[in-house]
Amino acid sequence: QVQLVESGGGWVQPGGSLRLSCAASGRIFRINNMRWYRQAPSKERELVATLTSGGSTNYASSVKGRFTISRDSAKNTIYLQMNSLKPEDTAVYYCNADLIPTGYNRGDYWGQGTQVTVPS
Repeated sequence: QVQLVESGGGWVQPGGSLRLSCAASGRIFRINNMRWYRQAPSKERELVATLTSGGSTNYASSVKGRFTISRDSAKNTIYLQMNSLKPEDTAVYYCNADLIPTGYNRGDYWGQGTQVTVPS
């Protein structure tokens, strides 16, 4: 069955950069909308970035101009490039994909989460 596996998290100084990856395994007929979320301790999970099936992007105001969401269709992988990182970006980041597995109905899938830490 389809799984989303995240990688690329870690510890980085303020002003630094990281690129998160989310690779979908299994046989996939089509990937529709793709999103990145994050959740800091004691805070609500928030939507960070969206890439629609039509190619449009949307970003939370707090990350606009610093983060970029993209995909590599050949690898069934989505990315979140994070630049000019701030302590406020510290959180667990989750990828999310609306997709259709080959031979199955459309479904909503989540990665396991990856920690990003930016010390103050």
